[in-house]
Amino acid sequence: MRKVMTGVQLTLRLLLELASLVALAVGGYGLWGGGPVAVRVLIALVLPVAAAVLWGRYAAPRRPVRHSAVAWYGVQLLIWGGSVALLAVTGHASWATWLGALMIVNTVWLRLVGEWSPAIER
Repeated sequence: MRKVMTGVQLTLRLLLELASLVALAVGGYGLWGGGPVAVRVLIALVLPVAAAVLWGRYAAPRRPVRHSAVAWYGVQLLIWGGSVALLAVTGHASWATWLGALMIVNTVWLRLVGEWSPAIER
């Protein structure tokens, strides 16, 4: 049963990673509410792309930079925290609350079972 739950949590983790990219796009678009649409769209595109590059380099399972647990945790905090914060400040407080709560529960669960941490090398 524990392996099944861990598999479910790892799947949820992937979905939360994708949701954070969507949240960055939505939040980025809404960040400058009265601004030109072209600039808002550009922000909505740049934020998730930058996040994906950082995540792939420092937080993904097959990341090339493996020597820094600080970078691993920092990038996750920056991206997940930033996505929740952007949702909250752009008028999506309930989505931010749910997303943040799921992120915390998922991270705590995976940490407790010893999965998905910088110490894990595959």
